[in-house]
Amino acid sequence: MSPKLPPLREVIASAGLDARKSLGQHFLLDLNLTARIAREAGELAGRHVVEIGPGPGGLTRALLETAAVDVTALEIDPRAVAALAPLAEAYPGRLRIVEADALGADIAALVPAPRAIVANLPYNVGTPLLVRWLGAAGDIESMTLMFQQEVAERIVAAPGTDAYGRLAVLAGFVADARLVMRIPPAAFTPPPKVWSAVVRIVPRAEQPSRHLFRAMERVTGAAFGQRRKMLRSSLKPLGGAEALLGASGIDGTRRAETLTGAEFVRLAAALASRPEKTRHEGGEPGPA
Repeated sequence: MSPKLPPLREVIASAGLDARKSLGQHFLLDLNLTARIAREAGELAGRHVVEIGPGPGGLTRALLETAAVDVTALEIDPRAVAALAPLAEAYPGRLRIVEADALGADIAALVPAPRAIVANLPYNVGTPLLVRWLGAAGDIESMTLMFQQEVAERIVAAPGTDAYGRLAVLAGFVADARLVMRIPPAAFTPPPKVWSAVVRIVPRAEQPSRHLFRAMERVTGAAFGQRRKMLRSSLKPLGGAEALLGASGIDGTRRAETLTGAEFVRLAAALASRPEKTRHEGGEPGPA
């Protein structure tokens, strides 16, 4: 039997948990929606769930109602940490609250396998968190994540579309991703100016090496950093762009949005195979 818990608005009021723009906070208080997100996360029995930015705990409650072994909630806001304490008491041994910045957290060190991440991500850190987790996708069984709808669409975009870019290539490199829910602004407190969407990401059993993933980050960062330019120009920051394209069998007059995931893999592999000195020349990844 589920414990009796106070309404989320009461939790917010008693904890002085007004949403802060600086933390990208928009609280989802509709328990029907949070329950649906938990269902979209798939079978959680036997899994250790990680939630990022739980706020007053709406999604946390839904996750605790599943058959997950336990839930570890990472929260940077001390007000929310305090607000979640009664919830941890209501589910003894099943909810662990960690006051930490998720950008610096090592998920694999934090919880044992099998691991699933389920979160309504703060808007201001959603993209860098996703890229970080994609780089360690072999450590994570699944990710069910809410983003601004525009970001969600970029994660699942196909080549040749306006939304296709670095996020789609990186996600497709290591996982299968699909958009499973769209949520209107009115569902949140305070309502954001844009719609949100939930993406379900399932890493594949076979994962590239960290070295190859880093090469893919560099290639996509350069290619989409100047997406209006031909590849022979946009890849120049990596050094030896013509040789890189030649080794990959790709025409340098093409632009980044026309390349398939497989073609980006060839570029990344060519970059990764360069001698150490050459690999360290060139710039850092650009925008997603």
